Amino acid sequence: MSPIRNGNDESEVPRIPYVNLKDSINNHKEYSQSIKPSISPTLGELLKWVYKDDSGGEDKPPHHVVELADAAFKPTIPYPFVLSFHNLTYSVKVSKKLNGLDYKVLLNDISGEAREGEIMAVLGASGSGKSTLIDALANRISKESIKGSVRLNDEVLESKLLKVISAYVMQDDLLFPMLTVEETLIFSAEFRLPRSLSKSKKKARVEVLIDQLGLRGAANTVIGDEGHRGVSGGERRRVSIGIDIIHDPIILFLDEPTSGLDSTSAFMVVKVLQRIAQSGSIVVMTIHQPSSRILNLLDRLIFLSRGQTVFTGTSSELPLFYSEFGCPIPEGENRTEFALDHIQELEESSDGTQAMVDFNKSWQQQRRNNNLPSHRQPKMSLNGAISASISKGKLVSGAANDDSNPTSVPKYANPFWLEVYVIGRRSMLNSRRMPELFGIRLGAIVVTGSILATIFLHLDQSPKGAQERLGFFAFAMSTTFYTCAEAIPVFLQERYIFMRETAYNAYRRSSYVLSHALISIPSLIVLSLTFAAITFWPVGLAGGLQGFLYYFAFILASFWAGHSFVTFLSGVVTHVMLGFTVVVAILAYFLLFSGLFISRDRIPSYWLWFHYISLVKYPYEGVLQNEFSDPTKCFVRGIQMFDNTPLQAVPDILKTRLLTSMGNVLGRNLTSTSCVTTGEDILRQQGITDLSRLSCMCITIAWGFFFRFLFYVALMFGSKDKRR
Repeated sequence: MSPIRNGNDESEVPRIPYVNLKDSINNHKEYSQSIKPSISPTLGELLKWVYKDDSGGEDKPPHHVVELADAAFKPTIPYPFVLSFHNLTYSVKVSKKLNGLDYKVLLNDISGEAREGEIMAVLGASGSGKSTLIDALANRISKESIKGSVRLNDEVLESKLLKVISAYVMQDDLLFPMLTVEETLIFSAEFRLPRSLSKSKKKARVEVLIDQLGLRGAANTVIGDEGHRGVSGGERRRVSIGIDIIHDPIILFLDEPTSGLDSTSAFMVVKVLQRIAQSGSIVVMTIHQPSSRILNLLDRLIFLSRGQTVFTGTSSELPLFYSEFGCPIPEGENRTEFALDHIQELEESSDGTQAMVDFNKSWQQQRRNNNLPSHRQPKMSLNGAISASISKGKLVSGAANDDSNPTSVPKYANPFWLEVYVIGRRSMLNSRRMPELFGIRLGAIVVTGSILATIFLHLDQSPKGAQERLGFFAFAMSTTFYTCAEAIPVFLQERYIFMRETAYNAYRRSSYVLSHALISIPSLIVLSLTFAAITFWPVGLAGGLQGFLYYFAFILASFWAGHSFVTFLSGVVTHVMLGFTVVVAILAYFLLFSGLFISRDRIPSYWLWFHYISLVKYPYEGVLQNEFSDPTKCFVRGIQMFDNTPLQAVPDILKTRLLTSMGNVLGRNLTSTSCVTTGEDILRQQGITDLSRLSCMCITIAWGFFFRFLFYVALMFGSKDKRR
């Protein structure tokens, strides 16, 4: 073992926080003998060591680095896990203008294997099928569309088990921008690590992972985005890897993990992947054009050309392969760059790469016959290998699993209610650091409410006052629904983060839906209370305190139903501008058929169904009943009934005589102060007679729950990131 050293060299193996250095070295010597199959310890093994050292009570130095294995020494590994794939073939339909449909082959009879402790890299030009092969191995292509088999230790790898024991790092870094590196990893730990693991152990696991990823200097820096300065590109990429390896998966898939990075950052990322592989994982990645330093870290290469394999083997075998192919690699030339350039030249030629594909098949067969590379040792059974991995600290979500059946690792690491809590806490923390978003919404409500309050200031109980109250409620209800359109980008911004996290069972979709609903309620309460307080008393609405509470409740119910409806649409529509267009159009239809502009009795029978599904109908009718249901209030008295008619210009004395004559005919005593139209009469004129105020409230709230359920259904069937 190499001597202990201090420093920040990225090429070193993981850093371990500990104290009592002398005892730690002795402990490590004893412990390392019990984990000989591994080149580099798992996170679980590192933590056992950390906890062992933490038992002392002495003062502890901040951080030291210990060399856990000599980089030049690579002991033979028994390869308890071997991921093998055979004859993978995948094609997609493409349309042709004249000949109709045709098929394009993306994978053509691809075979190979990846072993524990190694990095298998898939190389090729754009369009060669690199990402498609990774997706096929990671079960991101529907079984009906792909031919061939993927096995782990010669056993068929079921989709449910693969989700638990593997992780997939996408090419894009999908992270919450206002969380720090440490917070991002802590939330990932809370999702992926079981509840039985204490908070202190989860925290220690995150600290070890931060050191393993080389992120100690950026631990308290926010991730950042276009508008907020944050970590560098290389650090962001390592965070993306970290959130998917927090539970020490057995298989790690990565799509272009070095894309967009400079050579130093790319090397650091692949160095981290080497450590992960040596801790007992299978690492499968795509890479475009690795440098010579990165090439030395890759254990197995697969070169693809238009969906076919043109070379499989180690980087050291590449010169021999090309020499026997009749195209030797010049001395000092980067092997992969030469190979990729040569493959591209063949692709552009008339004969293509078929000769190289055929040569690779015969070359591989010759190697198998001669047993040259195949010093594979017998593999453990899948159950035995998973059980061994769990016992040494890998696959932490399976730690509480029944040892008699290790492949029945729990689907989710935590119970439903804990997932809801963690998702909500993360979203609120991210939102709290961007207060301008809620501030803009609140400002819009304050401005709109103030304008309405000043325009409809102190409405009286006259025929015009009654008409103006109807106009106020129509605009107020429509405002609440249109204000909810801002919810469209909220989920669309998180959509791919959600898809990445749920694809490998970080949490349930139902947990996300419920948490998303719960965290929206406090902001909706604030917005509703603000709008109700600004408009209720200045406008002069009826009912006193009870009337205000009902008015506030209907505003809140409208916000809830509108927000739920827009959230559902954001789960169906994947583009922000298209989402706004759809929301505005549908809300316009809801307003048209709600009864604001035309009463129910006047709507054609073939459109009446739209009236009853209008979200605006029920809160609008509810606030009208809250305003006009008092039988003691009169809105048209005596001669006021002639307003807005040709008799309005007639002198009042003649109107009084006309009222007396009408009263004699009707058998009633009509004077200039007699009540002609009450609030209940206005409700009947508006066709609001079927439902009570409480019923309108319950139906509005029920619409909100209904659309939340539809949102869940949309996520169940529309967020599965699988190719067809």
